[in-house]
Amino acid sequence: MTRFLILPALLLATPALAHHPLGGEAPQTIFHGLISGLAHPVIGLDHLAFVVLIGIAAALAGRSLVGPLAFIGATLAGTAVHLAGVTLPLAELVITASVVILGALLLLGRQVAGPVALAGFALAGLFHGWAYGEAVIGSTPMPIFAYLLGFGGVQFAIAAGVALFAGKMLQGGQGQLQARLAAAVCMGVGLAFLFETVEHMILG
Repeated sequence: MTRFLILPALLLATPALAHHPLGGEAPQTIFHGLISGLAHPVIGLDHLAFVVLIGIAAALAGRSLVGPLAFIGATLAGTAVHLAGVTLPLAELVITASVVILGALLLLGRQVAGPVALAGFALAGLFHGWAYGEAVIGSTPMPIFAYLLGFGGVQFAIAAGVALFAGKMLQGGQGQLQARLAAAVCMGVGLAFLFETVEHMILG
């Protein structure tokens, strides 16, 4: 049980860092683009929580790759939307709400699978990816490509790793309670960010 909760627990233990690993500057080299892409989904705790939840959902549904791929593909599209100059309304609110909603569904023991779930993953991915796009505004094409490669790869590694680990525990007759507890931790992260986002919107 303890091992199952290690990654979600780290979400709460990790300090709140900025979502821009290069100090807010757009990457200007391929190396910086790759590093920024690898770091962005990890230091953005709301994003990381959702990726972990995607992995848990995939394990509970018995499908290790479909959900994560739908989400990650949509994050790439979302970044492209941002770079095209299109603004998605209430992006931060949608991102934090997506963490809370998916966490709550898994906490309640719901199996999140099928076309509707995949559409939800893709919609969430579009907004998460749109937020990722902020980090490369002003970059040239090659650093942007490296950035996309980095954040797509690290998200897949995390989601697939969580799905495989959780799947093994579930096959061994364990894991249902642990999965719900892990989802609760991730949902808690989402709630914290949601309250912060709403407060910022109200107070301006």
